[in-house]
Amino acid sequence: MQRRTLIRCAALAPLLTAPQILRAADLSQVLSRPDEADRLRAIAVWRDGQEIAAHGYNGFGPDSPTNIKSASKSIISALAGIAIDKGHLSGPNQPIAPLLSSDLPADPDPRLSRITLGHLLSMRAGLERQSGANYGRWVSSPNWVRAALAAPFTQDPGGRMQYSTASSHLVSAILTRTTGRSTLDLARDWLGEIPGFRITGWERDPQGIYLGGNQMAMSTRSLLAFGATYANRGRAGGRQVVPQDWIAESWQPRASSMFTGQGYGYGWFLGRMAGRDLRYGWGYGGQMIYVLPATRRAAAMAIAITSDPDQPSARTGYREDLHRLGARIVAAA
Repeated sequence: MQRRTLIRCAALAPLLTAPQILRAADLSQVLSRPDEADRLRAIAVWRDGQEIAAHGYNGFGPDSPTNIKSASKSIISALAGIAIDKGHLSGPNQPIAPLLSSDLPADPDPRLSRITLGHLLSMRAGLERQSGANYGRWVSSPNWVRAALAAPFTQDPGGRMQYSTASSHLVSAILTRTTGRSTLDLARDWLGEIPGFRITGWERDPQGIYLGGNQMAMSTRSLLAFGATYANRGRAGGRQVVPQDWIAESWQPRASSMFTGQGYGYGWFLGRMAGRDLRYGWGYGGQMIYVLPATRRAAAMAIAITSDPDQPSARTGYREDLHRLGARIVAAA
C-alpha cells in the first residue's frame, strides 16, 4: 500500500516548545498508522492559523481531487449566507415559492408557500426526501427543481429533519435565479478569496444548475481551507469571507439529525469531540470536515478527511471510526 507523508513537524521544531514538539510527534504517529487507512485518501489538519499536518493514503495525497459528496452542503450554506449579506436574499425566513415560481406545480399544495430558505438549509421543508432510495429516481427526472417541488408532503414545513439533497439543490437553484450567475461562478468569486480553496468538478442538472449538496470534487487541502475559514470566524486571506453572524446562525441547532440524533443547523451537524464543541460536514463514503471553535483553553482547529467515495460510511460503522480518529487527532494536536 503506497503512502505519502507530508507531516511538517520537523520544519516547525525550532519554533516549538518541548511539549509542543512531543504533541507534533504524537500527531505524526496518529496519522501514519490509523486503523482506518484502507479506505482513507487523505487527512489534513489546521490549528490556530496554519496547516500543521497532511497525510496521503493508498496512492492519494492531500492535493488529489475527491468527490466530497454531501460535505458540499456546508459550502452551499456558506454561499446562502454570503448571498444574504450581499442583499440577494432577505434571510432564512424568506419564502421560496416566489423565487421558484416558474417551477411550481400547476396546482401547488398550499404548504409550498410556507417553505422558507431556512427550512431547506435545515432539512425541514416537509417534502418527501429525495435522498436514499428516492435519489436515483429524482436525478433521472428531466427537471430536478420541478421534481423536488412536486414531491408530496410527508409533514408540514418546519417539522422534524428529513435529510434530502433536493432541498439543498433548491438552494442552489435559488442562488442561480436571484443572482443571475451559476453557483460555481459564485463559489469561485465569493469563496475564491480563501487561499487554497478550489472546486475541481461539479455535476449539473439538465437545466445547467449545479447540484446543491452533492457530486462536488475538491482536494482534501481545499476542504480544509474552507473548514479553517469557519474555524477562524469566517476570515481568510486577511478578509471576512463568510459573515461571522451567519456562521453563528448556521451553528444553532434547528433540528435533530435523523442519522445520529445530534443537532443540525444550516448545513452543519453539531456534536462534541474530545470534550469540545464540534461542527461538521459529512459526505457519503466518509468525506468529513470537522471544525472545533476556539475556547479559552484551546485553539481553533479544523480537520479534513477524505475517503473512498464509493463505499457507505454510516451503516458500516466507518463514520463512527472517523469520529474516533478525529478525536485522536484533536488529542494529539
